Amino acid sequence: MAINHLEYHLVLLDHLRSILVALGEAEQVPEESHALFLERFDELRAQLPVDPVESQYLGQDIMCQVITRYPQVAHLVPRDLLWFFAGDCLHYMPDEEIALYQALEERRFEAEENDEPFDWNQEKQLMAMSGPQSHH
Repeated sequence: MAINHLEYHLVLLDHLRSILVALGEAEQVPEESHALFLERFDELRAQLPVDPVESQYLGQDIMCQVITRYPQVAHLVPRDLLWFFAGDCLHYMPDEEIALYQALEERRFEAEENDEPFDWNQEKQLMAMSGPQSHH
């Protein structure tokens, strides 16, 4: 059974937190500010299921801070979280990626309107395979 949209992003937040904890344990970041940052991260994690709309700004702030404070793990931040929190987070996503997520979001809303099941990860993989090939 597919987990719902919010639960999926909570799982991604938990994963990202484990990466940040590992950074602290490896003593790659200043201890005091890192502990305070993790407290704010935990506030977001606790607030998100209770009030997803009100949590958006805190989520944007935290995701942007993860990228700027911890550049060594910026590439490990799940892209889905950047899209989920949107706002300033979108500055870290190229236009092509934003277009992919917009199309994915449209498919999700269409499926919900038609009471059809929707698997975010599966759809994302299908769209990535069928989309234009990236040129690196």
